Amino acid sequence: MNKVLKAQFFVDDLSDDQKNVITNINAYIKKGLTGKQSSVAIIEGAAGTGKSVVLMELVRQYMTDKRYKTSLVVNHPELYKAYREMGTAIPNMNVSTIRRPTSLINYAQKNHEKYDIIFVDEAHLLYSKSEPYAHYRGQNQLTDLMNLAKVVVVVYDFEQVFQSKMYWDKKLLFKTIGNHPYKQFDMDFQYRMVASDEQVTWMNDLTEEKKIKPFPRNSDFEFKVYDKAGEMFEKIKARNKEYGMSRMVATSGFPRIDGRHNVEMDSFNLPWDEWDPQRTPWAKREGSITQVGTIYTLQGFDLNYVGMVIGPSFGYDKKTDTMTVIPEKYSHKEVFKKRKDIKFTRDEYKAFIANVLNVLIKRGKYGLYLTAYDDALRARLLELNETGK
Repeated sequence: MNKVLKAQFFVDDLSDDQKNVITNINAYIKKGLTGKQSSVAIIEGAAGTGKSVVLMELVRQYMTDKRYKTSLVVNHPELYKAYREMGTAIPNMNVSTIRRPTSLINYAQKNHEKYDIIFVDEAHLLYSKSEPYAHYRGQNQLTDLMNLAKVVVVVYDFEQVFQSKMYWDKKLLFKTIGNHPYKQFDMDFQYRMVASDEQVTWMNDLTEEKKIKPFPRNSDFEFKVYDKAGEMFEKIKARNKEYGMSRMVATSGFPRIDGRHNVEMDSFNLPWDEWDPQRTPWAKREGSITQVGTIYTLQGFDLNYVGMVIGPSFGYDKKTDTMTVIPEKYSHKEVFKKRKDIKFTRDEYKAFIANVLNVLIKRGKYGLYLTAYDDALRARLLELNETGK
C-alpha cells in the first residue's frame, strides 16, 4: 500500500474519541443487522476530523469478514482510485466490492442483489437527483442504497456541498431517511492540520464573509500571504522538494487568455489539474506539482503544504472589511445547474462557492500560503499579515 495513503487513512494508535465512535457504531450496526427496516448510521464532521479513518476501521472489520455481504462506495473518482489501491493491501478484502455508487446501484438492481452493510464515504457527493449523463436514472442515491442494505453507514460534511446535483442539507437528509431508524455520530476534533482551533475558525470566518482578522499565531502551523503567485509557487516547489505533497490549488473564475484557460496571475501560469485513469490519484502524483489542484482532485486528500490562489470570484468589501463571494465570476457552470425540485437562491450559490474555498484551504497539514487574484482582497490580506491590523 502507498505509504502516503496508509498514513492518511489508517492510524495505528486511534484516539479515545475515535475508539468510542467505532465502538458505538459497531453496536448500532449489530442492532441494525437484526432489524426489519434498513437503518442508517451517520458519521458527521468537518474536514480533517478523522471521519475516513473511522470509516476505514469499520471497513476492515466488516468487509474482511465472510459472514457479511458488504460494499464500500464513494462518488469521488480520485478517492475511488485510492480506496481500490488500499483495498489490494488489506488481507481478505475483495477489491471488486469497492465501487462508485451508480455502478453498485445499477448492478444490484439488475441482479436483484442485497447487502448487509454498505459504507459510503463523502456521502455529500451522492446524487440527490437523476443524472442520466452519469448513467444514474434514479431520484436519490441514498434512497437506493437504503433499499439495498440492512445498514448503510454514511459519512457527511454539509460544508463540502458545492453542486446542485449533489445538494444535501440536514433537512433533505432526514427527509430521505424518512421513517427508517438512524443514529448520528458526531466528530468535531481536528486531526488533519496542526493548526489550532482559532486558526481553523479564521479559515471558516474568511469563507463565511465575516470581518477579516489577523491570522492567529498560536501553533506550529505555517501561514503566509503572498503578493505574487509566482513567488508563492517557488515556495511550494521548495516545500515539495523538502517534504513532498505540496501543491498549488485555486478556485474557479480565471479568464481565458489567448485561448488558454490556465491559472494566470503575475508571473504564475499553470494549467488546471487533469483527470487521469492511472491508478495513482492526482494528489499523490509527482507530476501534479506543475498543475493547479481543484476540489475535483483534492477533496478527501491530505497535503503537507498548500499554495492557495483565491480566484476572481472572490472580492473585498472595504465597508464591511470582509471577503465577498461573486457568483457571476465563477466559471465552473456545474455549480449552477438547475433542478426541478429545488430552486436555489443567490446566497445558496454563494455558499457552494465558499464551500469549495473552505475545503481547499484546509488541505494542508502543516502550512497554508495564500494570495488572491482580486487586488483589493490581496492588499487587505497582506496588510493584516504584515501589520496585524
